[in-house]
This record gives sequence, C-alpha cells and structure tokens, in this order.
Amino acid sequence: MEMPLAELTLRKYEKPYKTEKRELVKKICLSLGLLQPGDSRDVIVDILLVLINSSKKKEELELEKIKERVIEERKKASLEEKGIADSNIRRQLKRLKDLLIVDKNSNSYRLSEFESLNKIFEDKIKNFYLPSIIERIEEYFKALEE
Repeated sequence: MEMPLAELTLRKYEKPYKTEKRELVKKICLSLGLLQPGDSRDVIVDILLVLINSSKKKEELELEKIKERVIEERKKASLEEKGIADSNIRRQLKRLKDLLIVDKNSNSYRLSEFESLNKIFEDKIKNFYLPSIIERIEEYFKALEE
C-alpha cells in the first residue's frame, strides 16, 4: 500500500456572510479537509473552536480540559455529545497537529505558537506545506517526460 508523505485537501465554499463563530470554524474545517461534507461527526469543529478561544488567552489545554470545553460547546450549540471519547479527541488533535495547526507541549495542546488561524495557514500551509506538495508533483511530471 502506498502511503503519502503529505496530504492536503482544500475546498472552496461561498463567501462567509453573517455567520456564527462555530459555523465559521466548521467551514474552515471543511475547507481544509478536516471534515467531510455532510459528515455528522463534527467534534473536530468544537475541538478547534476550544483551541481558538484558549489561544486568545495564551492558554495551553490538557486533554481532559479540552474534552470538558468541547462538551460545553456542544451543549451551547444543542448538539449531541457524539465523538467525545478520549481516543477520538486525541485522534482529532493528531490530525490538527499533522496539518501544523496545533502544537503539543508535553501533555498540553495549543494553536501553533498561539498564532491566529490565518497566520498559521499563511505560514505553515500556504507557504510551506502546499509548495512542497506542488514541488513533488512537478518532479513526477518531469520524471514522466524523461
């Protein structure tokens, strides 16, 4: 089985209009391929929302604290408490970490260097991750032409 060294899914949606914060974070997750369209298991949205809110206070969170706050967010949004098992939250945090959005420091998590999502996207995904993927694809095109 062939395993990619890096993988990036990007989607374009309509412009954001007057939208609630959770809905904006959900569109970001969909846009970055962290959530599939129509997926009802969207706990990653709440995890990212919790990390965004804690980042403003320069607060690192351990798994239990993330879980508590995710439950609060889901209650506020009148959503079921689906996907809040520790193992699933850890898996979603790893996905965010793999995309360079989240840093793990011992047992605590935070948005990368407490930066804004926009800055993280600009520095880590748009200027670093994406060009390396494009460069490798171009190497395959060149190898094919030889």
